[in-house]
Amino acid sequence: MTSLPQWQRQDAAHHLHPFSNQTELNRNGTRVISHAQGAYIFEANGHRLLDGMSGLWCCNLGYSQPRIKQAIAAQLDELPYYNTFFQCTHPRATELAAAIAHRAPAHLNKVFFTNSGSEANDSVLRLIHRYWDAKGKPQRKAVIARHNAYHGSTIGGASLGGMGFMHEQFDPLGNIHHIAQPYWFGARQDKTELDEQAFGIWAANQLEEKILELGPDKVAAFFAEPIQGAGGVIIPPDSYWPRVQQICQQYQVLLVVDEVIFGFGRTGEWFASQFYDLQADFIVFAKGITNGFIPLGGVLVSDRVTEALLSHTNDLAHGFTYSGHPVACAAALATLEILAEGHIDKVKNELSQAMRDFWLPLADHPIVGQARCKGLVGALELVRDKSSLQRFAGNGRAGTVCRDMSLQAGLVMRATGDTMIIAPPFILDRNEIKDLTERAWQALDLAQAQLKQ
Repeated sequence: MTSLPQWQRQDAAHHLHPFSNQTELNRNGTRVISHAQGAYIFEANGHRLLDGMSGLWCCNLGYSQPRIKQAIAAQLDELPYYNTFFQCTHPRATELAAAIAHRAPAHLNKVFFTNSGSEANDSVLRLIHRYWDAKGKPQRKAVIARHNAYHGSTIGGASLGGMGFMHEQFDPLGNIHHIAQPYWFGARQDKTELDEQAFGIWAANQLEEKILELGPDKVAAFFAEPIQGAGGVIIPPDSYWPRVQQICQQYQVLLVVDEVIFGFGRTGEWFASQFYDLQADFIVFAKGITNGFIPLGGVLVSDRVTEALLSHTNDLAHGFTYSGHPVACAAALATLEILAEGHIDKVKNELSQAMRDFWLPLADHPIVGQARCKGLVGALELVRDKSSLQRFAGNGRAGTVCRDMSLQAGLVMRATGDTMIIAPPFILDRNEIKDLTERAWQALDLAQAQLKQ
């Protein structure tokens, strides 16, 4: 029987990890997750962890969903694979496209399937070009996104993303431009004259300024997450999105809402676009659509964009071998059925309030400068001094320490710089949210003791 040291040796010898310092990882030894049950994952050494990140923002229904597994097995018996090229389809792809459109905002009725959020964002870039060509405005090629945004790790997705450490490792696409993010906590020391809502308007107006700088007749689209996830659960001020939508409509700029994290219930609505009342031209989805059990992503396309795309007489020269894979579609259909059985209403009516009741008081901890939450996501800003909100030295060291201490406390909590973030599964109840926050407080205590040293 393979042992933990053997797995770690094999991993070090043969496995290149994403977003990791491989040398450091091999030196310390990888954390081997051997099995999972409900909302908990188990290390190969037997240590049990409450998964406060739902895998990677995706296992929203936890790890024990036999109906999804049964749907996968049944589909493997019926039709394990066929493509959707060459005028073909299959039952699960058609059923899933209809099921997604039925739950989406009324003006989005077409679905293009991919295998991930990264591929979906790349696909939108292709569809945007085709849209403006069909409208007789091929010069509209400039795309605007936000600093510190995350839109995937392909060349297109990483170019859209605004994370400098990623851009240092390749040459981003030249037609993509970035503006300020609506990060009130991060900007307060520079924007001391603005309250939160005034800051939201200022951040939104950066979009208009960039459009005017590039030329309104040159700008094709604006890409944004409804709430920035990997960037640190950046929840925009209430004033932000109404002004952004107004600007997009004024300058006829397509609005792309990246809901890879927030689609399928995390805000208490099927889509965060419904939560924020957004008229998106595209909604990008992935992750929670299959509960993370198998890869699937895609793009919801608005009726006005679809009409322009269908005006082309030649084929859409874009697609993937596994677009609309029948097994992934079967998993997604089962996931949507389970979500519809009260889980999204539970997030809206119970768990969102539990987060406000138990997560927000973490702001009282000596090393927390702000606690924030929306729906079923939360963030903690770690600071050395609460009165001045001065950060710890070390450019993210405090977050790394707190992440490691959270594991000691039996909780998976992620660090983005010195911001701690969570996105727990929908299957938790109010008492389990309370337990999660108690573990987070314990992690903060342990981190504070470490950081004093």
